[in-house]
Parts: sequence; structure tokens; C-alpha cells
Amino acid sequence: MSIVGLAHRGYPKKYPENTLVSFQAALDLSYSHLELDVNLTKDGVPVVIHDPTVNRTTNGKGPVLDYTWEELQKLRTDGEQAIPTLEQVLRLAKGKAKVDIELKQSGNLYAGMEEKVLEVVRACDVQDQVFVTSFDHYAIQRIRQLSKDIEVGLVIYGATPSIFGFAEELNAKYISVKYIYLTQDYVDLCEEKGIQLIAWTIDDETHMRQMRKQYPGVWVCTNELERWKKCVLETEAP
Repeated sequence: MSIVGLAHRGYPKKYPENTLVSFQAALDLSYSHLELDVNLTKDGVPVVIHDPTVNRTTNGKGPVLDYTWEELQKLRTDGEQAIPTLEQVLRLAKGKAKVDIELKQSGNLYAGMEEKVLEVVRACDVQDQVFVTSFDHYAIQRIRQLSKDIEVGLVIYGATPSIFGFAEELNAKYISVKYIYLTQDYVDLCEEKGIQLIAWTIDDETHMRQMRKQYPGVWVCTNELERWKKCVLETEAP
């Protein structure tokens, strides 16, 4: 069975985050969704890495934006993995899992990022297998201006009702909220409005079980893939 949940950057508890081997591990565990982060290289290639710099996750130094794609390929993670392109991950996941593409855009740091991401999505022919999210809601607004059909979502910290008017304007189908701020009223409101709520990021087993029991319709984003899978299978057992 498919495990309904978002594999946060793949399976970072066992493999280097946001790498092909990490995403493959999530697919091997039958996860329904992969969550990944996109930055842009100097030559405009959307690459899958969380931070705006390569310092934390690779043996390199400096902003992603200072590297061409060819230069970036020379860097390695602790697990000797390369930074993948968005295209590589989408092709890996095609037909196997839906992908939450989080744009690490901030104040138009990456000019043309939204166009380039959509170009990759269309080139891979996975328009119906992805949705695009961001903390930068201007970036999601640009995505919507460029495409009426691509699914989009808004990432927020606290569970604020003020987001719903903007979500309706963008026809946003997803809202991602830090899990500690969820309430039954907020979950019910999202259901009424046809919005899929995503809770990030839950790794503790006790919190997982509480979430599964109290809010079964909320999708969980996690680093602890096997732990969440176990929780889901236990509650699905006849």
C-alpha cells in the first residue's frame, strides 16, 4: 500500500538530504509524496538543495547562485552524493509519487526561477504529479500568473485564518503549517474550503500517533519515514 505522507527531503535520517539515493529510499518505502527544495544555479538550472549556500550539505563553500551547474556537479555530500537537478528527481519519481516542489525563493533572489521550474515540470510531463509551494508567497503568485493549471500551496508557520482569502485568489489546494499550531477548528476550516492541510515536520512517535488519531486527514511531513510508515500500518490494520 501507498504510505500517505511527505518524505521530507527524501529520507535524511539515513541518507544525505535532497539526493537521488535519499528520494529512492522514500520510493522504496512506498511514500505517496516526496518533498524537496529548489535553488537556482548561476546558469539558471533548478537544483535540489535546501540552503541558498552549499556550505552545510556539501564539501563546497558559497552561494548556490555562484556556481554553474557543471561546477556544482563537482561537489559532494558526506555520503559522496551529488546535488541533483530538479529534472533528475522528477524523472525518478514519475509515475511513482507526487512531488511537493518548495521554491527557496526570497525577495526575487533568483530571477526567472518560477519560469524555469515550470519549464522543467513540462519537459518531464509531470504537471499532474507535482504541486509548487513556498514560504515566499510572491513566488507562488508568479507561478499562478504563469500557469492556471499547476497546483500550488502556501507554506506558513502559524495556523492563521488570514491566509484563506489569498489561497482562494490563487486557487491554492495546499496549506503547510508547523504541526504544533494545528487545532481542530483550523483543520475543519481547511476541509470546508477544500484545502489539503500538511503538517510539518513530525519526527516524534508520540506526536505521530496523536496526529494520526486526532487529524487523520492531515498529511504528515517527516524525516522519520520508517517510524511514520509503522504508525500508518498499525492504524490501517484490520
